[in-house]
Amino acid sequence: MTGSDKKRFYVTTPIYYVNDKPHIGHAYTTLACDVLARFKRLDGFEVMFLTGTDEHGQKVEKAATDKGVTPQAFTDSVSQNFRDLTSRMNFSNDDFIRTTEARHRAACQKLWSILLERGHITLGSYAGWYAVRDEAFYTETEIVDGKAPTGAPVEWVEEPSYFFNLSQWQEPLLEFYEANPDFVGPASRFNEVKSFVSGGLRDLSVSRASFSWGVPVPDDDAHVMYVWLDALTNYLTATGWPVDGDFGDKDRNERFWPADLHMVGKDILRFHAVYWPAFLMAAGLPLPKRVFAHGWWTNEGEKISKSLGNVIDPNLLAEEFGLDQTRYFLMREVPFGNDGDFSRRAMIHRMNGDLANDLGNLSQRVLSMIFKNCSGVMPALPATAAPEDSALLDAADAMLGKVRAHMDLQSFHEALRCIWEVVSDANKYVDTTAPWGLKKTDPVRMGEVLAVLAETIRQAAILVQPVMPGSASKILDQLGVADDQRGFDMLAGAGRIAAGVEISKPEPVFPRFVEEEGEV
Repeated sequence: MTGSDKKRFYVTTPIYYVNDKPHIGHAYTTLACDVLARFKRLDGFEVMFLTGTDEHGQKVEKAATDKGVTPQAFTDSVSQNFRDLTSRMNFSNDDFIRTTEARHRAACQKLWSILLERGHITLGSYAGWYAVRDEAFYTETEIVDGKAPTGAPVEWVEEPSYFFNLSQWQEPLLEFYEANPDFVGPASRFNEVKSFVSGGLRDLSVSRASFSWGVPVPDDDAHVMYVWLDALTNYLTATGWPVDGDFGDKDRNERFWPADLHMVGKDILRFHAVYWPAFLMAAGLPLPKRVFAHGWWTNEGEKISKSLGNVIDPNLLAEEFGLDQTRYFLMREVPFGNDGDFSRRAMIHRMNGDLANDLGNLSQRVLSMIFKNCSGVMPALPATAAPEDSALLDAADAMLGKVRAHMDLQSFHEALRCIWEVVSDANKYVDTTAPWGLKKTDPVRMGEVLAVLAETIRQAAILVQPVMPGSASKILDQLGVADDQRGFDMLAGAGRIAAGVEISKPEPVFPRFVEEEGEV
C-alpha cells in the first residue's frame, strides 16, 4: 500500500486543563486513545494521535496569581506534568499541543476571523451565570441551589462580549445528527445531546473582557476568546490548519482532517457534540466523524475528590502493580462508556486471574514444554489438523475480525473479552490433549499440539499489543516472532508460527501479585 492510498486515522484526547496534576481520569482517556492508535497502526493505518494541554482562562489566571507566578510560568510547569505522564504510561502520541503555542494562537484567530466575516459573530453584552471551575456559562433554569449542574459555584457576570449565533444552528445540528447516527457514542449520551439541542439553543458568549489570559480577539485587544472556542480549535491546529498560514501544512491537513474520533469525558460532551460542530459548520469546515464520551471512575465506591484525599495517581498505580497490568485493568474492568469503580481487590483479581493464571501461565507452560521436550526448537503445525486443532486455530483466526469490530465502537472491554475467550479455549485444549503425556507415547503429536498452542498464543499476543505493548513484546520475543512479523497482516490465517526457530528458556511475563499482610 503506497503512502497516497494508505488508510488514515486521527484520534484526539481532550486537551487537559492545567490547574492541577494528572489523575486517573486523564490517564484513562489518553490510554483509550493510545490503544486505538496502536491498534490502527498495527492494522495498516497511518495514524495521528494528539493530546495536549488547555492553558488559558480565568481559572488558570487565578491559580497562577495564587502561586505568585505568571500564567505562562504556571502553565509551563503544569503542562510538563501531563507531558511526563505520556512517557510514564507509554502513550504513543504523535503530537503534544499547548494552547499557548504560536501555531495555536494563529489558528484560533483565523477561525474567529472566518466566523466574523461570515456574520456569525457579533458584539453585544453578556449578563448571566458563569462557573469559573467549568469555564462555562449556565442558564437560570440550570442553576440548582446556587450551583451549576456540575456542582461548581457560579457567579453573576456582566460584561461586553462577542456572541456566536448558536441559536441559528439548532436545525442544522439536528439534521446532521439524523444523517450521522454514529456521530456520538455511546447511544445514551447521543440521546442526551439531541435532547439538549431539541430544547432550543441560545447564542453563545465567545469572548471575555474581565481578564486577559487568553488568545486576543483579532482587532480588539480588550477581549480574549472564550476558552472553549480556543480549546476546541486545537484539533484543527495540529493538522496544520490554516493551510495558508505561517504554520500551515496543506498535506497534513488533507490527510487527517476531519478527525476520526474525539475521545472525551462525559462532562465535556456538550462542547464537543454541540458547540464544536456548530463552529465548524459556520466556518464551512468538515465536521469530525465521531465523538465518544466515557464515564467517570470512583475509588472503592466513593466519588474521587481532593477534599476526600482519594485521588488516584496513575503513576503510583503503575509503580505498585506494573504499567501493563494497570493499562489492562483500566481497559478491561468496566464497559467503556460506563462509570466504573477502582478497587484494589478488582485490580489484583484481574492481575492474578486474567494475566498470571490465564495468559501468563498458558504461555509459560507451553514454552517451557517446547524448550524442555523439543530441544528448544519450535515444532511444526500438523499437516492434517485434528478436529480439536482446527477448532482452536479457527477460534484464533476469528479473533481479529471480532476485536476490530469492537475497537471501532470503542468497546475495549469486549475486544479483550474476545481474546480471553480464546485464551480460555487454549487452556482447555492443553488439559484435553495433555501434551506432557505424549512425549513417550506420541512425540510427533506432542509437537503438533504444542505448535497449535504456540500459534494461538502468537495471535493473542499480537492482538494485546495495543493494550500491553511491553508484555506482548516479551511473549512474542520468547516465541521467536520477528519484529517485522507482529502486524495484523500476520493474523487470521495469513501467517503462522514458524517451525524450526530456536527459543530460549522462557521467563514468566505476568508474576502473581501477592498482597502484603494487612493491606486488604
